[in-house]
Amino acid sequence: MYRELLDLTGRIAVVTGGSRGIGLAVVTALEEFGAHVVIADLLDDAGAAAAASFPSGRVEYAHLDVTDAASVEQTFAGIAERHGAVDILVTSAGIANHQPSLELERETWDRVLAVNATGTFWCAREAARHMGSRGGSIVAIGSMSGELANAPQRQAAYNASKGAVHLAVKSLAIEFAEQNIRVNAVAPGYVGTELTKDGVPSDWWDDWVRRTPMARLGRPEEIASLVAFLASDAASYMTGSIVLVDGGYSAW
Repeated sequence: MYRELLDLTGRIAVVTGGSRGIGLAVVTALEEFGAHVVIADLLDDAGAAAAASFPSGRVEYAHLDVTDAASVEQTFAGIAERHGAVDILVTSAGIANHQPSLELERETWDRVLAVNATGTFWCAREAARHMGSRGGSIVAIGSMSGELANAPQRQAAYNASKGAVHLAVKSLAIEFAEQNIRVNAVAPGYVGTELTKDGVPSDWWDDWVRRTPMARLGRPEEIASLVAFLASDAASYMTGSIVLVDGGYSAW
């Protein structure tokens, strides 16, 4: 019984930002559970290569700019036309910014919010339009930074964007429940990806590990396994939840 609840065979899943990092780990997990997965990303070469690396043939690539509402609408309509519906959406596309607020340019603030928060909303809305009568599952990749102001980095724009994602998830969960669509978020702590490491001083890493009770950074697959659970029928009574996966960082 429980194994069947985790089975995603026949489901059509879209993973934004799925060409690398947490997104690619999510693609791998969903594909292993039987889903047909569309990697939706701006990184055409990386996305196409990632899709081609799965011998099952159940992974494909589609170009998508999550900040362009028209592009989002067209991409999801195309996926639904090819496959009949969208059953699962995971919004993993995101960017980070570590900059003191007094030095933060308006363009940077706008870009971080546009990708992380507004992009999540556009994609969730269009996925919901194309989920069939059996409903579906939307899983946003939020962050523990949407729940707390973590140190030592200065990242007001990033924190604000992830806080917006978390509240949007709760709001959409209420709205979409009548369509049998569940909406949840996974809020990772520090995970050892290229996005996490990009432009970060090595002493920050030491501080992050020191502040994490489990005394290590997370691995992408540790986030992906939870996403796969939330996407499946095993989580059928979960909606509007923000699930922290942070090695205990937020428990202090």
